[in-house]
Amino acid sequence: MSSTSIDLRSDTVTRPSPAMRRAMADAEVGDDVLDGDPTTRLLEQRVAEILGTEDALFFPSGSQANLTGIALGTERGTELILEANAHILHYEMAGVAGLMGVQIRPVQTADGRLSGDLVRAALRPVSPHLPRVSAITVENTHNLAGGRVTDLERLAGIVAVGREARLALHLDGARLWNAAAALGVPPARLVRGFDTVMVSFSKGLGCPVGSCLGLARDRRPAAWEIRKRLGGGMRQSGVLAAAGLYALEHHLPDIPRDHEHARAFAERLGSCAGVRVETPESNIVMIDLVRDRDDIQAVNSRIEAAGLRIAQYGPRRLRAVMHRDVDRAQVERAAAIVCEVLA
Repeated sequence: MSSTSIDLRSDTVTRPSPAMRRAMADAEVGDDVLDGDPTTRLLEQRVAEILGTEDALFFPSGSQANLTGIALGTERGTELILEANAHILHYEMAGVAGLMGVQIRPVQTADGRLSGDLVRAALRPVSPHLPRVSAITVENTHNLAGGRVTDLERLAGIVAVGREARLALHLDGARLWNAAAALGVPPARLVRGFDTVMVSFSKGLGCPVGSCLGLARDRRPAAWEIRKRLGGGMRQSGVLAAAGLYALEHHLPDIPRDHEHARAFAERLGSCAGVRVETPESNIVMIDLVRDRDDIQAVNSRIEAAGLRIAQYGPRRLRAVMHRDVDRAQVERAAAIVCEVLA
């Protein structure tokens, strides 16, 4: 594979910029497990300010932050309502069940978006023979649905049903920055009513690692305990937190450019034989092969040999994700490669 290949497998393939690396190297640090790391605390406070939550806690990964948020709102032997193709269900190694003893109750949707009515229909009647639902999780944007965005009206409906049923509400906002950019609203508008919200710095923002869990101030000690039990205590974590602070100031405003690139990529593929592409809502483009003769593994191998790396996401589907390390010329070239291979 050539070093000049275009990599659209994920928005996690970005490299820290020279300026981000300098910020990391110059970060003021302490021992976050013993008595606190000042840069990490600054990042947590900044995230809480952006999300409109009382506090936030830094994590090495989004999966760990999701698990902690869900653990705060559930009990062993209860159920978690989740969209049937959610990341937590398919790509987080059954941590909710294996580590927290919580059963997932998947809800089928047409487009990856839950609604208040769908959640209400999934609630079980009170019975000594049926497991009790304790929480709801929403993924926004929705990865497997092609980066689809759950809008404010749907979110409000879900929150209303959750509050009515006295359920905890967790938001998997790994790409919440993209959802906010797509809707043209501040991130805080998308998390109203949720008890906990995870946001990632390594997707979209170009950081090497890290996530935060927004939460109520009085839940921080319990979240700290769970994080430590999961192995998430870090020492001079300010080196990593500095990257997040830099990204929130310098990279967050660039998110809409990734959406523009996704639309341009999809439009270019619209005239390409052998594929079907829907107009993307954020930075993810799903490419469906429509000709029976096209073997997806063979097609993807030829695409890679031609200088483009994208991910296989099903027996007939490929996924391309736009990110800050690709420019418009590379986006155009990537689309041309797909069309040339399928031609």
